[in-house]
Amino acid sequence: MSTTPPPKALTGDTRGEADQHTDDTGPLGWLRALGPRGRRAFAGAFGGYALDSYDYFTLPLSMVALSAYFGLDSGQTGLFTTVTLVVSAIGGALAGVLADRVGRVKALMITVITYAVFTVACGFAPTYETLLVFRALQGLGFGGEWAVGAILVAEYSSARHRGRTLGAVQSSWAVGWALAAIVYTLVFSVLDDDLAWRVMFWTGALPALLVVWMRRRVHDAPQAVAVREHNPVKGSFTAIFKPGLLRTTLFAVLLSTGVQGGYYTLATWVPTYLKTERDLSVVGTGGYLAFLISGAFIGYLTGGHLTDRLGRRRNIWLFALLSAVCILAYANIPSGADSLLLVLGFPLGFCMSAIFSGFGSFLSELYPTAVRGTGQGFTYNTGRAVGAVFPTTVGFLADSWGVGGALVFGAVGYGIAALALLGLPETRGKELT
Repeated sequence: MSTTPPPKALTGDTRGEADQHTDDTGPLGWLRALGPRGRRAFAGAFGGYALDSYDYFTLPLSMVALSAYFGLDSGQTGLFTTVTLVVSAIGGALAGVLADRVGRVKALMITVITYAVFTVACGFAPTYETLLVFRALQGLGFGGEWAVGAILVAEYSSARHRGRTLGAVQSSWAVGWALAAIVYTLVFSVLDDDLAWRVMFWTGALPALLVVWMRRRVHDAPQAVAVREHNPVKGSFTAIFKPGLLRTTLFAVLLSTGVQGGYYTLATWVPTYLKTERDLSVVGTGGYLAFLISGAFIGYLTGGHLTDRLGRRRNIWLFALLSAVCILAYANIPSGADSLLLVLGFPLGFCMSAIFSGFGSFLSELYPTAVRGTGQGFTYNTGRAVGAVFPTTVGFLADSWGVGGALVFGAVGYGIAALALLGLPETRGKELT
């Protein structure tokens, strides 16, 4: 009678096609260490997250035009972000379960198709209510993409390089953000605002091309496939709330809430702040965002290296503090000091992005393979949904405090994140088994 061998531990020495003798030193050693299949998985996750970012930012960049077209107040425009992020919690949790049950790559393709289809649909919305529904449905795919892509790459990565590898995946968010800012500048400079915002959403069809490539070229890590085939417990919400994982799940949700509450406050309201309170033109807003986005890209890469050197918890603590300080400074720059506003955009983007670099590795390392998708998808996206209260609160406060004054509320989120770390263990150097 034949028996099927149990799955091997998922370590840096057994990652599919990776060559055990690959030189993993130097600035790009982490990329060589992934092996051919791992690098294709990295490319798929990088592209998926970049286009996820692009589709997300079509709305914040079009917010002023949307407000004028539909006659919205600040509270109503803030609701766009809240609805997107709340529904993303459902999408992220479901995508995590799906990743544990049918595989990382299949789940990743489903999320990309979902956010692309409903981003395009937003461009056809005839009313505010219709746009709100389409944006909510876009959140289903938006919520799941990052968690699934991060797990896919984490399971190809060695413990030594996992932080910087996932930090590089995170940097694609800045790439998508930059692409959205460029397209926004071009579209709104050429077209009337009433048509320009629709065109912005229609360009969200780009991710469909990525799905075609992923279907042929990207595969799950072999060890993750083995665990899925042999482990009867997979994709279970109840499993992440059992005594062994309950504490981890609760504090990971709190951590995600704080970091994303702070981040989405800025991502949603800075473009509006620059146009309405700083009176910058479309081109001027794009120029200021270029400093913010450049800082974000470098922050993701730097934070990835630091999370491997300092550890997951220390990296998040450091940048939670620095992000809060930067928000307070940015929101209180006096009128007329636009050059200072420009300069401070870089450290603001740097700090609020570097804090995310450790998330992919940290959340992956907190959960066993059989429920890794469920755990990461649930905690990250539940935090995103609860954190969605922050940009909406800023929207309602903006009418009395001004957008700049209300932005300081984002600093509260980073304080919550710092406190949440007290309940989570350090995972640097942990092999995924």
